[in-house]
Amino acid sequence: MPVTFDQTVVFVILLATLVLFVWGRWRYDLVAVAALVLVFIFGLVPADQAFLGFGHPAVITVGAVLVLSRGLLNAGVVDVLSRLLSKVGTRLTAQMATLTGAVVLCSSIMNNVGALALLMPVAIWMSRRSGRSPSLLLMPLAFGSLIGGLVTLIGTPPNIIIAAYREETGAPPFGMFDFAPVGAAVAIAGWLFITMLGWRLTPQRESRNATEDLFEIEDYISEVIVPASSRLVGKTIFDLTSKTGKGTEATVVGLARGECHIPAPSWYEEIQAGDILMVEATPEDLKALIDSTGLQLAECKGDCKATLGSEEIRLLEAVVTMDSPLPGKTAAHLHLRRDYGVNLLAIARRGHRLKSRIGQTEFIIGDILLLQGSDEALQTTLKTFNCLPLAERKLRIGEPRRVLLAMGIFAAAMLFSAASLLPVQIAFTAAAVAMVVAGLVSPADIYESIDWPVIILLGAMFPLGQALESTGAAHLIAAQLLQVSNGISPAATVAIVLAGTMLLTNVVNNAAAAVLMAPITITLAKGMGVSPDPFLMAVAVGSASAFLTPVGHQSNALVMAPGGYRFGDYWRLGLPLSVVVVMIAVPLILFTWPLTPTGLR
Repeated sequence: MPVTFDQTVVFVILLATLVLFVWGRWRYDLVAVAALVLVFIFGLVPADQAFLGFGHPAVITVGAVLVLSRGLLNAGVVDVLSRLLSKVGTRLTAQMATLTGAVVLCSSIMNNVGALALLMPVAIWMSRRSGRSPSLLLMPLAFGSLIGGLVTLIGTPPNIIIAAYREETGAPPFGMFDFAPVGAAVAIAGWLFITMLGWRLTPQRESRNATEDLFEIEDYISEVIVPASSRLVGKTIFDLTSKTGKGTEATVVGLARGECHIPAPSWYEEIQAGDILMVEATPEDLKALIDSTGLQLAECKGDCKATLGSEEIRLLEAVVTMDSPLPGKTAAHLHLRRDYGVNLLAIARRGHRLKSRIGQTEFIIGDILLLQGSDEALQTTLKTFNCLPLAERKLRIGEPRRVLLAMGIFAAAMLFSAASLLPVQIAFTAAAVAMVVAGLVSPADIYESIDWPVIILLGAMFPLGQALESTGAAHLIAAQLLQVSNGISPAATVAIVLAGTMLLTNVVNNAAAAVLMAPITITLAKGMGVSPDPFLMAVAVGSASAFLTPVGHQSNALVMAPGGYRFGDYWRLGLPLSVVVVMIAVPLILFTWPLTPTGLR
């Protein structure tokens, strides 16, 4: 069969898109939009259909689920889980089983990145309390969030995409729990493998003693007294920081004046004679400050931490994520203290605290920041810079009534969609509105909770999938696959589709993998004269099983820095887990979704 011009154009655009996805130089949503523009310019998609993907039911559903996940988070689910999981004890197997089991359960009913974000601080806190490296828990936790997403329609975006593509075969879309017979079994088998054996394959990075934290704050906090003769008397905190001299830096993180203690004093606080300032600085910078201002060094009497972490002012550790605007910028450039009311006390990179001047250090993805400030200031800073909180200095108690309300709204949405009383996109959009009305999600949270790069990616990729079908490119690829699979059973072809999708999703976004593979496998099934259902299910499982690389899924990338992992660490646990998934999923797919045309439901 000769290749037409339109097919050649589609293949070139598709190949370029995949290469750019793997390269990672430009964000995947920008690459997808560029591909959309190109398929329109070459006339492969008409103008009135170019942007229909952004109104696709799958895109709407993904956005609604992300808002619902924020509602569950705001309701205090993490606090309830923290209290329950803190009772597990310090045995590694017990911690592994409960944490991984909890993330599997959570990710089956909410966005899997959101589920990981809920439990990652708990895992780090438990690791430190037990005196173990967080690396033992974090990779299993990330992989657990992926396999948990296989259980329900809303567990992961690929399921929602595959459900929509099934409607193109003339059958109704997959329902809420149609994924459960295969997905639940795979999730349970994966959980058992990780808990019993798999965790032993994760690298154990250098751990600290149980009483140590990643940041030894007191090593860098000193007390200085302001004598009456000091030139700083009558000046402000800002004046003090400007006196340290070029190339040096010091941060006032607390002030004691008689019986009054002021954590994180304002830059405009006037310094008085007799004040005791708690200064965060290296020994060299502290000496420069004392020499230039006439301050006197005092001995820290052991209450520095208490002053730093009062009820009003908290210490919080946060990781710089892939979507954060921080990489390439410095704390001095951002004016964190002046504009956001928080102090940056320290930076850790690859498991070690940086000794360089933090104000002039450029952030990179994966940096762990130790921040000090009020609860409101910290939350604003985390939202503004899209950083993920890792561990606070104490766990806080949640609000059960808000948790029950959030779970009730969520359960109602699942019930209405599972019973086909409402289309899934309508049911979950209504639930998201209910979360806002109930005060669980603020209007600002609506837009902050939605992962816009994923939404843009999906909206732009659907027309590319349409171009694959309309130009006959999908049929051409399917024909080549038919020739390759000639002489082997359809069941073996299902296994090949699953394994091939797995490999693809480890280098491109999982939603993109589902959009690209779905039309090809539908055409392949029609060419073989069998039901497309098992092939679609194979794509759903494969596109959600990115266990081999840190770039395959956001969950994998989030744990890389806190766990101290390297790029090549993931396959050690990921490869055997992938084998387990294939061995369990393929026979269950073929049993639940027969290959015969009559198996189409």
